[in-house]
Amino acid sequence: METRLDEIGARLERVKERIVACAKRVGRDPAEITLIAVSKTFPIEVLRQAVRAGVRDLGENRVQEAEAKIREIGHGDVRWHLIGHLQANKARRAVRLFDLIHSLDSIELAKRLERICVEEGRAELPVLVQLNLAGEETKSGASEAELPAIVQALSRCERLRLIGLMTLPPFFAAAERARPYFRRLRELRDRLLAEGAFGHGRGELSMGMSHDFEVAIEEGATMVRLGTAIFGARQTSNEPVE
Repeated sequence: METRLDEIGARLERVKERIVACAKRVGRDPAEITLIAVSKTFPIEVLRQAVRAGVRDLGENRVQEAEAKIREIGHGDVRWHLIGHLQANKARRAVRLFDLIHSLDSIELAKRLERICVEEGRAELPVLVQLNLAGEETKSGASEAELPAIVQALSRCERLRLIGLMTLPPFFAAAERARPYFRRLRELRDRLLAEGAFGHGRGELSMGMSHDFEVAIEEGATMVRLGTAIFGARQTSNEPVE
């Protein structure tokens, strides 16, 4: 464990250097890209080391797993992102725990979160709409055809604030093959931005993981979700590798 903890800072710096280099290569400001360290399956002591090393945004997939971590580490120096599928019966806990939710994927979930925010006295909950652009049955996310109705429903919400879009493309050994999905998400964001769907916001693009984040940055990502590049390989997980 100690060896892994010592390595986190070095890995984090290497990732930051790659983000800066990639952004500059395509004429972007590196400061507009948020690095989310995906900490699912890792224990609290590993997360503490990451925070000491400079991580300010942590991403978790499961509400139940994240709850103890969030209560222990708190919100003082860290923003917590829910990046995994949100089950309806976990919505209240998610509202209580997370700063942002990346995985809103239906009108029904939007209505539930809005109602819970009112009941819990939460004035604002930033959300991103997750899109399943490849139509993969094994992944969550709304279809492109469902997006306009979800955005319209969110426009009627007083507590939920739409800040962007998220996608998880199919895994390709060659990262370049993910580019069309990243590009399409950007095109959808640009259309919504022109329509004023994000208010005064820029329209976040949450896309790109450890194996393809540079391609995502080239296509406009403003949030990249990296796990193994920072924490190393997970011991057990059946989910996509961030």
